[in-house]
Amino acid sequence: MSFYELVKSLGRRWIEGEAKMNDKISKSFLGRYFKMEARKTCFTKEVRAGTATFLTMAYILAVNASILADSGGTCSVADCTKVCNVPQVSVRDCVNGTRGLRLVNPGVECKFPPLNPGYEQCLERTRRDLIVATVVSSMVGCFIMGVFANLPLALAPGMGANAYFAYDVVGFHGSGKVSYKGALAAVFLEGCLFLVISAVGLRARLGKLIPKPVRLSAAAGIGLFLAFIGLQANQGIGLIGFSPSTLLGLAACPAQYKAQVVPIATTTTETGMTVLPGASASGDILCLSHRMESPTFWLGVVGFVIISYCLIKNVKGAMIYGIVVVTLVSWLRGTAVTYFPDSPQGDRSFEYFKKVVDVHRIETTAGALSFAEFRKSEVWVALVTFLYVDLLDTTGTLHSMARFAGFMDEKGEFEGQYFAFMSDGAAIVVGSALGSSPVAVFIESSTGIREGGRTGVTAIVVGFYFFLALFFTPLLAAIPPWAVGPPLVLVGVMMMKAVTDIQWDDMRQAVPAFVTMLLMPLTYSISYGLIAGIGTYLVLHAWDWTAFALTCLTKYMKESRKVTSTSLHVNNVV
Repeated sequence: MSFYELVKSLGRRWIEGEAKMNDKISKSFLGRYFKMEARKTCFTKEVRAGTATFLTMAYILAVNASILADSGGTCSVADCTKVCNVPQVSVRDCVNGTRGLRLVNPGVECKFPPLNPGYEQCLERTRRDLIVATVVSSMVGCFIMGVFANLPLALAPGMGANAYFAYDVVGFHGSGKVSYKGALAAVFLEGCLFLVISAVGLRARLGKLIPKPVRLSAAAGIGLFLAFIGLQANQGIGLIGFSPSTLLGLAACPAQYKAQVVPIATTTTETGMTVLPGASASGDILCLSHRMESPTFWLGVVGFVIISYCLIKNVKGAMIYGIVVVTLVSWLRGTAVTYFPDSPQGDRSFEYFKKVVDVHRIETTAGALSFAEFRKSEVWVALVTFLYVDLLDTTGTLHSMARFAGFMDEKGEFEGQYFAFMSDGAAIVVGSALGSSPVAVFIESSTGIREGGRTGVTAIVVGFYFFLALFFTPLLAAIPPWAVGPPLVLVGVMMMKAVTDIQWDDMRQAVPAFVTMLLMPLTYSISYGLIAGIGTYLVLHAWDWTAFALTCLTKYMKESRKVTSTSLHVNNVV
C-alpha cells in the first residue's frame, strides 16, 4: 500500500468513526437535551465552534488583566518600599552612605513612573489575580449560558466596561475619585440588579422595545465593529492607526517607526494626587513612516488568506487553522514576526511562556469590594453607567447573535433568552466578588456560530477552555493579536448580510439603521450605536406619532360632543 493510499484509508476511517460518534451522541440523553438533531448540528461541529470562539477571545485573559491592573487594584502607598530622603540616591547607597542620608516612607508619587519596586511587585501580583478572576467569571457565565440557555454564546469581562472601570472610575493607579474596592461594590450591585431585572422578565421586554430597523442593523453594526477591531494593532493586524490630520489612516509599520500620541507626563494637583494625561492608552498607535512594511501585518494577511480560502472550500475549522498557523509561526524567536522580541519585555514574556503550566491563587482581589463609599455621588454615577451600558450592550449583542444564528422568530424572541439574560448577571456577581469588571456576551461568539455552533455545547466547550486556562495561561496569553485579527474581519463580512432585511426605501427605517451601523465602530461601543439609532428613530417618527395622537384626540372630542348633544336633546324631550 502506497503512502497516499494509507493516508486516504486513515482519513476515511476517521470520517466514518467521527460520523458514528456524532450519531451516537446526538441520540443520547445529552444530544436530546441540547437538541442537536433539531438544530442540525453534531458534537464535533460544536467542539470546533467552541474552539474557534475561544481562540478569537483568548486575548481577553491578558488584556482585561492589564487594563484593570492599571487601576492599581488594592495596591497603595503602603506597598511601596522605603526610599532615600534624597531622591537622587539609591537605596543601597543611602544605607551605606554618609550621615544625613536615611530611608523614609515614600509619598503618593511612588505609584507613578518611575514606579517604586514594592508597588511594581504589588501590581504584578494584582495582574495575575485578575487573570484568574477573568477566567473564573468567564467560565461561570459560559457554563450557565450553555447548560441552561442552550445557546452557542460565550461571556467574558467586556472591553470598554473594563476601560471605564480602570481609567474613569478608579483612575490610573487609583488617581480617581472612587477606590478600587468601591468600584467593585458598584459592579456587584449592578450584577444583582441585572439578576432581578432578568428574573422578572423585564430585560426581555426591554429588548422588544428596540425598534425593528435598529435591531436588524445592530448585527451588521457589530460586524463592522468586529472588523474595525481586527484591523487595529492592539487586537488585530494593525492595518489602520492614528492620523493627526484625518484621525484614522493607513498604518502597519514596524514597531521602531511607531510613536505615542500623548507622551506620559505627571502633574501634581492641589489635593496631592498625581495624574497621568494620556497614560499608556495612546502608546505606539502613530506610524511615523514605513507604512505597510510591518512583517506581523503580512503574516496576519497570510492568516486572512488561509481562512478565506478554507471558507470558500467549506473546510471545517477554517477559523482555527488560520489562528493556529499564525500563532505557531509567531512563537519562533529570532524572526521578524516573533511575539517574543529581543527586549526586556519580550524576554519576560518568553520566560512566562516557557512555564507552559502556571497555577495562580488569588491573593488580593477576591472579596475586596467595599460598600463604605456609597455615600459618594460618584459611586452611584458609576453604578448607573455600568447598568445602562451593559443593559443595552448585552441586549443588543444577544439579539444580534440570535438573529445571526437563525434563532430569532417573527416576534423578536428566541429560545433560551430567559437564562441567556440571567447568565451575564450571575457572571457579573461572581466576577466582582473576585475583583473583575462587568461580564458581557462577547461578539466574538459569532466566530463559533460561523463554524456551525448552534447549541449550548459550544458555550460549554468555551467554558472548558477557560477552565484549562487556569493551568495553561502562559500559552493562551501568547496568542498574538495579528492571529486574532483575520477571523474578526471575516466574521464582520458574514454579519453584513443582515442589511438585506432593512427597508432602505423608507428613510424613517434607513436613517436609524445606518446611524446604528455607523456609530458602533466609530464610537467603539455597541451601546452608543444603539442609543443613537433609537434616538434617531424616535425623532424621525415624532411627527407621525404627534399627528396620530392629535387625530385620536380630535376624534375623541367630536365623539364626546356628539354624546353630550344627544344627552341634552333627550333630556329636553323628557
